[in-house]
Amino acid sequence: METQVHIPEGEPPATIREVVNALKSQKLKAHHDKASWGDWINIDDAKTVISIESSNGLTTRATIEEAEGEDGILTSCVAAFRKLGWHGEDADGPYQL
Repeated sequence: METQVHIPEGEPPATIREVVNALKSQKLKAHHDKASWGDWINIDDAKTVISIESSNGLTTRATIEEAEGEDGILTSCVAAFRKLGWHGEDADGPYQL
């Protein structure tokens, strides 16, 4: 399952470091991996990953790609993005996390 998250329109972008620190504050061992095909935030000992759109270390949008059976990690990821003031988005449009 994928969960789309983004900064509300008109708000300034966040740094990837801010996102990683927010995830760490939720007791997740998160780290940023930059590759030629994109930026990822991986969580130690988990299959759930976060694909994060970035430009020069700044980001406004990410996709949490939840691995099956890791519900607690998704809950912690959503809590981290909520704390940063991000919103979710689905077929019906944006919503508060």
